Amino acid sequence: MDDMGQPESGVHREAGQPDRSPDLPPGQRLQRGWPVTHYGPVPKFKPDRWEFRVFGATADGDKRCWNHEEFSALPFSTVEADLHCVTKFSMLGAEWGGVPARTILALAPPAPQVTHVMVWAEYGYSANMRLADFAADGTIFATHKDGELLTAEHGFPLRLVVPHLYAWKGPKWVRGVEYMAADRRGFWEERGYHNLGDPWTEQRYSYQEEPGDGPEL
Repeated sequence: MDDMGQPESGVHREAGQPDRSPDLPPGQRLQRGWPVTHYGPVPKFKPDRWEFRVFGATADGDKRCWNHEEFSALPFSTVEADLHCVTKFSMLGAEWGGVPARTILALAPPAPQVTHVMVWAEYGYSANMRLADFAADGTIFATHKDGELLTAEHGFPLRLVVPHLYAWKGPKWVRGVEYMAADRRGFWEERGYHNLGDPWTEQRYSYQEEPGDGPEL
């Protein structure tokens, strides 16, 4: 079980009460440090075999691939964004550096009928989301946090950060993006997590879904 940390300086906490901040979604607590949470082993990075693919319903019908050197040469940006884990810890105001999702969309445009994407990672892990969530300003394929390269345990060489959704929607060890003309559940969504994953409305589990929130389980 993860240590949920101590309150940040300047955040008032009554005795016996959990850490809270006006910037926290409901049910979340401030976290000092960055716990390691993932399913399965940490993959070994092999730069000569690594590639990032965009495939599925692309605008021209072809897939697009970058090897590690090519992907590392794409324009680098930073965003300041929070991370909210469904296990109820939140980190606020981290600086994430990498390639914005909008850059990938510009370099490898989706077809007009695309409504969703599936983000694929090592070992066949996947996370689905609406195209609008993927294209949001803060969504970034991160290689760095707070100016430092990600560690292997935290997703090196590449993880997706989608600040306005729960963190499981941003897989570690990302290897590609599939454009989809219809929604399809990803790894955790097939195993009982909410299809949309909005932390501000506590969309944690599939039993909370409303009609239209996602494909039938």
